[in-house]
Amino acid sequence: MGTSRELDRLLSDDDPPVFSVERADGGSAVLITCDHAGRAIPRRLNQLELSHEALSSHVAWDLGIADLGRNLSARLDAFLIQHNYSRLVIDANRPPHAADSIAVRSERTDIAANEGLCEVRRRQRLEEVFIPYHRRISSELDRRTRRGSPCVLVALHSFTPTYHGEQRPWHAGVLFGRDARLGRLLHTRLSEDSSLCVGENEPYAVSDDTDYTVVVHGEQRRIPHVELEIRQDLLLTDSGLDQWSERLAVALEACLPLVINN
Repeated sequence: MGTSRELDRLLSDDDPPVFSVERADGGSAVLITCDHAGRAIPRRLNQLELSHEALSSHVAWDLGIADLGRNLSARLDAFLIQHNYSRLVIDANRPPHAADSIAVRSERTDIAANEGLCEVRRRQRLEEVFIPYHRRISSELDRRTRRGSPCVLVALHSFTPTYHGEQRPWHAGVLFGRDARLGRLLHTRLSEDSSLCVGENEPYAVSDDTDYTVVVHGEQRRIPHVELEIRQDLLLTDSGLDQWSERLAVALEACLPLVINN
């Protein structure tokens, strides 16, 4: 029988780690985050009583973004951190106080297992699944600050071609809030390809109410940062992944000298 401390924990020894890090000693100034890279559900939550179909869809994670993150990290020799748990457990890119931090509905999917959670259960998810990920990001940024090393935060996400039945015309979106230094440069650079429809703060916009990673680790630290959204269907083939990894690497390398130490 487990101890009372073990019984109070959400994550068990059989569950995957909260996050994965690659190229911890990468030479690039870029730090890449993938908040919705994974779709793991703690064993004790019984798959949130959702179907395999739901847990394989965009409802649970950002399709293609884990592979894009790894490819881009390799091309740039950049630090990469990826969250391994589904956003349906707790959203790693929502302020904990947000109403949809632990979603009860996502597009047309109800997550009944998240309904009416008591404060203890909510805090378990916060302390075990949310905080360790962001603590690791903070520790890396702190390390660079102590060493006087430049840092540029790049948060990667993917979005669905349609949402609530509406077609989204963008191939990619460049998102930023109060600090547009890197965002505007990247938007201009990517838009030079006339075959692409690149949104500026589309299909989403950064705000204190809906975003956490770039707000807390980028804006509040006053380091150059950007959130990039790539349409999911463009990342589901090897050729698409290679194309977007190369495209983003080239664009970032062109823009970095213009924002570092400026």
